[in-house]
Amino acid sequence: MALRGCLVACGLLALSACADPKPTDPEALAEYEEAHDPYESLNRKMYGLTTTVDKYTTRPVAKAYVWAVPRPVRQAFGNMIQTMNEPVVFFNDVGAGKPRRAGDSFARWVINMTAGLGGFIDVAKYAGFPHHDNDAGLTLATWGISSGPYLFLPMMGPSSLRDGIGYGLDQGLSPWNYVPRGYGLVTFNWAYNMLGIINGRADHLNDLDQLQRDALDPYATIRSAYQQQRKALADSIKNDHRATVPAWYN
Repeated sequence: MALRGCLVACGLLALSACADPKPTDPEALAEYEEAHDPYESLNRKMYGLTTTVDKYTTRPVAKAYVWAVPRPVRQAFGNMIQTMNEPVVFFNDVGAGKPRRAGDSFARWVINMTAGLGGFIDVAKYAGFPHHDNDAGLTLATWGISSGPYLFLPMMGPSSLRDGIGYGLDQGLSPWNYVPRGYGLVTFNWAYNMLGIINGRADHLNDLDQLQRDALDPYATIRSAYQQQRKALADSIKNDHRATVPAWYN
């Protein structure tokens, strides 16, 4: 996974020479600025490559996974993957200056790793600690760093200059990328990441199929949805002004 972070960084640098020129037509220029997609021609090529690879590899594997693995088991795997990522969420909550959110994510990790049997059962949710998203891209957003141009990274999907850098930072924050060799831990790390990819794709089989079938421009639809979602997540973190300690503590 550290190698993937390096590849992302190299790809971001290579894009710096590939920006499309700004259109001169006022209407086209307004659309260009709103989408913030100066690399659109290259991004669309990467989108086409990714969807082709997905069609013949990830999607069939995900469909077989859904067919072979019962929903409760898939949900348990999803809970485990989410719990394993809680340390990254915790570090980013700290970086964003949100101690209450950091306390929630730490409590989730402790509760689910113990009472939740290694994270397979989301006990923390029922204990009053629901999951919340955070990553280094969102943390950078809370620091006032703009998203930069939209990017569609091959085999990884929608991103931005800021979020691509954030992805590399998250790899450094994940303790699972520092597992020692031996005792099967490296094998576990690879299996965990592969399961995360397959399980995540399985969760969105119908959504992506419908998008490809119904959207006039799936690329533009994905771009718009991604940008809106990231802005909403960043705003929710900035506007979380809850007291440091939970209400029940008082």
